Amino acid sequence: MASNPSNVNAVVVVGGGFAGLTTALALSCCQPRPPIVLVEPHSRFVFLPLLYELLSAELQAWEVAPPYHSLLCERGIAHLQDRVESIDTKAKTLITSSGITLSYSQLVLSTGSVPTDFNIQGVLEHALMFRDLDDVQVLRQRIRELQLSRDPQQALVIVGAGPTGVELACKLADLLNGAAELHLIELGERVLPNAKAFNQEEAEKALNKRGIHIHLCTKVLAISANQVEFESKQKTHSLISPITHRGLIWTAGTRAVLPEFGPDFVLTGARLPINSCLEVIGLNHVLGIGDVAFNDDHCWPSTAQVALQQGEAAAQNVMALRAGKAPNPFEFKDLGEMLSLGIGEASITGMGFTLAGSLAFQMRRVAYLTKLPGLSLGLRSASTWLLGH
Repeated sequence: MASNPSNVNAVVVVGGGFAGLTTALALSCCQPRPPIVLVEPHSRFVFLPLLYELLSAELQAWEVAPPYHSLLCERGIAHLQDRVESIDTKAKTLITSSGITLSYSQLVLSTGSVPTDFNIQGVLEHALMFRDLDDVQVLRQRIRELQLSRDPQQALVIVGAGPTGVELACKLADLLNGAAELHLIELGERVLPNAKAFNQEEAEKALNKRGIHIHLCTKVLAISANQVEFESKQKTHSLISPITHRGLIWTAGTRAVLPEFGPDFVLTGARLPINSCLEVIGLNHVLGIGDVAFNDDHCWPSTAQVALQQGEAAAQNVMALRAGKAPNPFEFKDLGEMLSLGIGEASITGMGFTLAGSLAFQMRRVAYLTKLPGLSLGLRSASTWLLGH
């Protein structure tokens, strides 16, 4: 078995998304700084809320997806580009896909989520996703194909009218500029079912202004390479219909991704049960944050905002545990909600005000740039944007 690149006194963070990367960076600022290992299989951190701007070329890849090396090399954080397969909670060790064994003193699990198909036929085989740089390239190519053929009868379908589906629909409508019809399918009664009222209303206006066909109370039954079959609930009956498509993008839901546990911990649900201090219930010195964790008393949304705040709190609680002190409860501070609604437009609700349009887009851009991991990267991106690239 491969040698251990950490030591028994290390803090190991598994998963380098918003929650995990924030935890590692916050730990690197603590005194005394503990040994920190970030286990993340990808080479780049993807700032998901700005992926839409990468699709539309309003931002560049280095702004949206910086390499982990550039974020971690000067912070004393070891990046192991690998995937954790199993955790021995009794021995306090991890085993990775490449056979490396890691020991830990404290463990932070933030392995994130992947799309789920809800057992619907054809999703995994035929649907496009929108979660990383490869997905952006695939979708860019599809947009070029639609623009070249420019048949107004051809259709692009998005399944799921949550934030990702709505933001993507508006951006695609602006990029296609009439080259294809856009259909947005949602199981619920309204788009953005969990959004704040102002943003929901602005989103509906933006979708309607762009002529996007919205199918509410609609369930996808099956997907093929060029067709999607769905069932729409009418007032008195249900109607099963097909749409012939030139591409279908799946944004309808995710499921947590977790390694195997043993021997003294059995995961009974799909996610990690945590207490108010973010500690995994039943395990010592193990914290769970982000999409993989849930708390019975608090229904925290699965957003970047929550993940960032949990990462900061997790770092503080790790240091408390290392010092033999009691960790503090996590308190989520809702700072508002921002949505991209097409090229150069956005909607903001929070901090006592609401705003939509081009100014909201600029404020959203600046707000996210300040949240980019690594202050120098955020400042460099902000200066590039202000100077017009």
